[in-house]
Parts: sequence; C-alpha cells; structure tokens
Amino acid sequence: MAEHPWHEARLIPTSGINGAEEQERRATSALLAVMTAVDEFGRGLTKPLGAPAGRMETYIEVPFELGDRRLYPDGLIRVSRGSRVWTVLVEVKTGTNNLTTEQVENYLDIAREQRFDAVLTISNEIPPVAGQHPTKVDKRKLRTVALHHLPWSQVLAVAVLQKEFRGVADPEQAWILGELIRYLEHHRSGALEFSDMGDSWTQIRDAVTSGTLRSNDKGVADVVARFDALLRFAGLSLGRRLGTEAMPVLSRKELSDPSLRASTLTQSLVETGHLSGAIRVPGTVGDLVVTADLRAKQVSCHVDVDAPSQGRPTTRVNWLVRQLRNAPDSTRLEAFVARSRASSAAELLSAVREEPARLVADPAREIRSFRVASSVTMGSKRGRGRGAFIDSVLDGIDSFYADVLGDVKAWSAAPPRLRQESEAAPEPTPAAGLSSTDLSSQDGTTDQPASTQT
Repeated sequence: MAEHPWHEARLIPTSGINGAEEQERRATSALLAVMTAVDEFGRGLTKPLGAPAGRMETYIEVPFELGDRRLYPDGLIRVSRGSRVWTVLVEVKTGTNNLTTEQVENYLDIAREQRFDAVLTISNEIPPVAGQHPTKVDKRKLRTVALHHLPWSQVLAVAVLQKEFRGVADPEQAWILGELIRYLEHHRSGALEFSDMGDSWTQIRDAVTSGTLRSNDKGVADVVARFDALLRFAGLSLGRRLGTEAMPVLSRKELSDPSLRASTLTQSLVETGHLSGAIRVPGTVGDLVVTADLRAKQVSCHVDVDAPSQGRPTTRVNWLVRQLRNAPDSTRLEAFVARSRASSAAELLSAVREEPARLVADPAREIRSFRVASSVTMGSKRGRGRGAFIDSVLDGIDSFYADVLGDVKAWSAAPPRLRQESEAAPEPTPAAGLSSTDLSSQDGTTDQPASTQT
C-alpha cells in the first residue's frame, strides 16, 4: 500500500489553536489533567509548593466572587490527605503574555477569603533567582497566602525528568506524560523558551562598547536580571537533557538578598563589560562558569579542575590532556601553582598535546589546579536565531559540556595494594660469622644437652 501523509492522532493536539485565549485554556487544561492522571508528575510539581501526598483533583475556570465582580482563575488544584486539604488557585500565561499585578493580587484576595493555601502562576517569565516571583505584589497580601511561580521551561523539565529518568510506574501513564511533553515542546503550545533580552538590550550593549555605561542608567537592571534568567533557563534546559537538576550557583547571601547579586553583576558590567555566572551540574568536576564579554564580543565557558596531588608536573598535565580527547584544539588550558592566584602558564590544547611541558613554567613548583576554557563569538541580537546573544550563550554552554565538562573526572589516588607473600623481597646474604639465624641468649632453650657439672 502506498504511503500517505497521514497525521498520527494525538491526545493533546496542537491544531486548532486560535489566539492567545485558546492557547492558554488548552495549555491549562492539558497540564492539570495530566497532573491528576500521572501520579508521579503531579506529586513532582506540587510537593515543592507544600502540598501533601494525597488524592489530587484539578479544575479549570472556577468562578469566584470578589466584591461586586466575578473572576475566573484559570485553574484550581486540590490535594486531600486525611482531614487535611491543600488548595491552590492557578493563573496561566502562554506566549509573550506576562502576568499583571492587579490580576495576581485579585487571586491572592480570593484565596485569602476562601482560606486557600496559595496562588500558583505559570508563564514564560523566568525570575533570575529560583523562588522569586516575576510580578511585584503588595507583601501584606502574602501574610496568610503563599505565592508560587513556575516557568513553563521548569514544568517541561520536571515532566522530562520524571518520564525519562525517574520513571513512571504505569505504562499508560508514561504515555500520557509523553503526550504532554510533546505538546509543550511544540511551538504552537505557547510554552516558549527564553526568547528575548528585553527592550533595553541594544541600548545597554552599545553603551558598554563605547564605555559610557553607568550603573544608574535606565535598562541596566532589566538586562542584568534577564542574564540571570538566561542562566537559569540554560540550567533547566541542560538538566532536562542530562536527567538531573542543573542550577545557577549563588552564595547564601545572594539567595537571602537577591539585590546583592544584581549589584555585583551591575558593577561588573559597568567596569569590565562582563556578565558572568556559574551553573552547577551534579556529579561534574566543577562549576561551569559562563562569561559574556560585551566589549570583546566573546562568550567563554570555563571550569577549574584540581590537579592530582601526586606525580611530576608533566604527569599531572598529561592526566588532564588524556581526558580532553573530544575537546577542540582551540581549548585554552591554564596551570596554577601553589601559593599563587595568577596562572603560571597558559597554552592552547593543540600545543599542550604535542608538548605537555609547555604548561609547566617552573618544574620546581607544584601545580595545584588547572583551568579549561573555550570561547565562541557573541551574538548581538536581542531575540533568538542566528546572530542572537541568547543562542550564542546556550550554544557555548552546550558545546563546552559536550566537549569538556562531560568528560573530565576528578582525580583520586589509587588504593594501596595488598602485599603478597610471593612479592616479599629476599633477605640479603649476611656476612660470614653474622648469620641472622644464629641463636642468641634471647632465643630461649635449645635442644643441646646441658654441660655436666663436676
């Protein structure tokens, strides 16, 4: 029979989506329905929000009265366990639609009046720090009601991690979750990826290049926040493919006060033209540090690797080079010796492969660590596609992980070998008259007869 261009029937079709309203309604219904159908997925999304493990019910467009108005939150999730009932209102945005303060605050008021536990928002907005909300609201409204936010990229990451790596016990539920993943990954679903550096990107980029940028210039805060959001999106995207949670690295102070991170990044952008941050992938040898140099128009990625604590300097260099079998010749290597902050030597991998000693500036000084780095040309456009800043950062991170970070393992000393009797060295033959087997007064009694006393 001849092949026909037939389309496979889908549980959640992308055809027939007309306009933003239909897009949001379909995404909301699909997500909430799959949360109840696939136990592990529903639990994976609601547990971090404070929900108990129990029976889950979901609803869409539930009407509520607020004053003289009737409002329709996009959805409602209810989890019951014994006498405890956990309820959260859900507001969803797709595409480029952003949450509004008025709408979020209205739902916080409804939740407070109904004695619900929380309000959950889902959109393509990615806060620079996990746990932050992208919309500013009156903090007094959060006294009795929690406010949570999930970017669509995080929802998709949880779905993929659960299906592909953690597992779904029921095969039919696994298929249903796969249908949701397929739907969310389709461009018509409205669950877009990080796609814009903002209206201020071009202005700030040009000011950095000309050296005229000041920390209080309009738009600096937005560009800084979007760069951190880009790093978080990159971590979610990388972790989704690796089957783990890759997250930006922040200090305790930055986690408790996000303004510190923004201040540090702003100062770096003004003084050096750099936007930088790090992503931690569990199980790797070190943090993946990303630096966008807006003046040099380069995006670089690097990782710091502790050198072996044994062996000669060239032996330590060879240990690293052997692991960089997939890295391009243009990869840059730096060696750091004891009691020095600056690198003692720097060479391209191509040169070190031919002559490892080129990374040894002083054979008498101990190499303590290495830095492995690679760079790509930075895109300048604010959006996505060829020549875009976002794509150059994401491509640089992906390439560096595939070529370097995914191959390098931390050094560990070999365990000591158990000494075998057959390996014991023969004792040297003693000089005449000094036999080691001669008896002494401390050897105890002998078999010789005692002398007769007369």
